[in-house]
Amino acid sequence: MATRRNELVRQAARLFAEKGYHGTSTGDLAQAMGVQKGSLYAHIESKADLLWEVADEGAAAFHAGLDTVPEEVPAVEKIRLALRAHLRVVAEQLDVATVFIREWRYLEGERREQFLAERRRYEERFRALFREGRELGELRTDLDEASATLLALSAANWAYTWLRPGAATDELADNFFAVLLEGMRGYATP
Repeated sequence: MATRRNELVRQAARLFAEKGYHGTSTGDLAQAMGVQKGSLYAHIESKADLLWEVADEGAAAFHAGLDTVPEEVPAVEKIRLALRAHLRVVAEQLDVATVFIREWRYLEGERREQFLAERRRYEERFRALFREGRELGELRTDLDEASATLLALSAANWAYTWLRPGAATDELADNFFAVLLEGMRGYATP
């Protein structure tokens, strides 16, 4: 039973990424699973349950990526590794990342609030890296870490539209890092 549910969540992620949440019907989900529409309800109460599971899985994946960034490296290295981790999640879990980045807005009520709290927490974790870099003199002293975070995550998030599933992303992240950070270093010395 759990295996069928996992497969249903995978199919939902794929279809929500391809067709959008509202563009995916329960009939589409049933067809992808090779079952009758009514059989889906043995696994879910509603299509919204699947959207929640996929969006929540995305939040967990992005947080887990940031968890891999070691504490003992310089702040700018943490930013580079965080960009690598973010793009790796997008490439390795493209459907889930697409739902996390784009389709989450169709969540409702408490689930929407929970999701937004996790999204804000993720953004704050990124912002803290830029703040640390500024405070340690690795980045310019007048850096607005909120704007830096918005710029970095906007660039990395947009990758879901053009990144191929399973693509190697470390070099791409390093290129993003070089472009983003060169304008933020200011007069800091290496």
